[in-house]
Amino acid sequence: MKIAFVGKGGSGKTTLSSLFVRHLAATGAPVVAIDADINQHLGAALGLDDAEAAALPALGEHLALIKDHLRGTNPRIASAEKMIKTTPPGEGSRLLRVREDNPVYDACARPVELDGGTVRLMVTGPFTDADLGVACYHSKTGAVELCLNHLVDGRDEYVVVDMTAGSDSFASGMFTRFDLTFLVVEPTRKGVSVYRQYKEYARDFGVTLKVVGNKVQGQDDLDFLRDQVGEDLLVTVGHSDWVRAMEKGRPPRFDLLEEANDRALRTLHTAVDATYELRDWARYTEQMVHFHLKNARSWGNERTGDDLAAQVDPGFVLGEEITAPA
Repeated sequence: MKIAFVGKGGSGKTTLSSLFVRHLAATGAPVVAIDADINQHLGAALGLDDAEAAALPALGEHLALIKDHLRGTNPRIASAEKMIKTTPPGEGSRLLRVREDNPVYDACARPVELDGGTVRLMVTGPFTDADLGVACYHSKTGAVELCLNHLVDGRDEYVVVDMTAGSDSFASGMFTRFDLTFLVVEPTRKGVSVYRQYKEYARDFGVTLKVVGNKVQGQDDLDFLRDQVGEDLLVTVGHSDWVRAMEKGRPPRFDLLEEANDRALRTLHTAVDATYELRDWARYTEQMVHFHLKNARSWGNERTGDDLAAQVDPGFVLGEEITAPA
C-alpha cells in the first residue's frame, strides 16, 4: 500500500508521517519510508541524529544506477540515458518490491531500527551548493517518481512518502501514485486553502484523499475543520508530549504514545487497508502513461532527442502478478 502525507509547510506532515511509520513498524509490517520533501526532516523524525541523517545516500545521486536497474531488458528503452522520471515500465522492465533486496535498495536505502521493527529509509537528498541557482528541486524528486512507477506492492506492505509542501506535489504526476493521500491540515484559513487546492487538482484523477486535522486544541478547532472540509475529515490529532520529547531527540518508547494519538494512528491504518479493494492497476498504468506523454511533449523529447512515446508498452498493465527479469 502506497501512502502520501502532504500539507503546507509547518502543518506537521513530517511528524505525522514519521508517527505512522513507527506505528506500522510496531505491528511488524514491512515498510519503506521515503523523504520526498527537499527539506529533509524525516530521518530526524525517525530518530536519526544529524550525522546519521546527513550520511543517508541521496536517490538523485544514484539516478544512473536506478535507471539501469529498472530498464532491465525492456526493448522499448534504447538506453538508461533515454529514461526520464516518468518512463513507465513495460515487458522486460525490472520492478521494485517492498520485501526484496535489490541494487536500488542496496545503494539508496538504509535500515532504521524503531520500536518493534526495522524500516527502510530512502531520501531525495537536500539541495547542494552546486544546485543553487541552476537546478529545480523537482529534479531531485524525479528519482522517487521513477521508483514509484516501477513499484509493485501488496496487501500488508507499506510505502510511506513524506511529500513536498503545499500544492507543489502537482508539479509532477507523482500525486497519482498512491492508494491513499493524507492531507495534514491545521484549523486555520491558510491550512484549509491548501486542502481546497489539493482537492481541486486531484478531482479528475481519482485520488483518494483524507484530511488529518493537526494541532487541534478544542471543540472550536474541530468545528472549524468539520465545517471547512466536511466528510473528508478522517481524524484529528492534538498536543503530544511524546512528540515534543521526540523533537528534542529524546523519544520515549513508542508504546508510551498518548492513547488518543495511538487511536488516531490506528484509524489511519484502517483507512489505508480499506483502500486495497479499490485498487485499479489499469487506471494506475494509464495515469503513468498520461503523465509520461505529457512530459515527453513538454521537454523529454527535446532533451533526449527521441520520441519518448515509443517507450510506452500498450499491452502492459502493472500489477501484483507481474514477474520481472532477474
